[in-house]
Amino acid sequence: MKSWFDRGCDVSKIQTPKFVSQLVKLISNSDVPYIFVEEPFGRERNSISPLIDCVVVLDTPLDICLARIIKRHLTCASDDVVLTIKNYLGKYEDHMRQIYIATVKQVKNNADFIIHDVASINEVAYQIASWLEANVNKT
Repeated sequence: MKSWFDRGCDVSKIQTPKFVSQLVKLISNSDVPYIFVEEPFGRERNSISPLIDCVVVLDTPLDICLARIIKRHLTCASDDVVLTIKNYLGKYEDHMRQIYIATVKQVKNNADFIIHDVASINEVAYQIASWLEANVNKT
């Protein structure tokens, strides 16, 4: 990740061909009005951009994201959870924080809707549903 970031953090270099092919298949075989995909790079990856109609960014503060990552490590505790967290925090301080900032900035520049609130899952879902209803034509 660090060398990728040092080379300009081109998100199109991150290739997920199985994900893209499965999404194409899902879209072509579905008649639902919405398909929600967690894609941290929004429309920024060339391979997936044509498949995305709307980008919603959950602009969660980095301290909240870091706390959630640590909690996730603690919940899925390995034999040496302290070492795992220590290693992650070292990478976070060295380069991961800057990667998060740079990629979120890229995605926000091409987003349709940005949620800045730290809210419950239900509140976020309500905000997204309300925005979709007000801004996107249903088929």
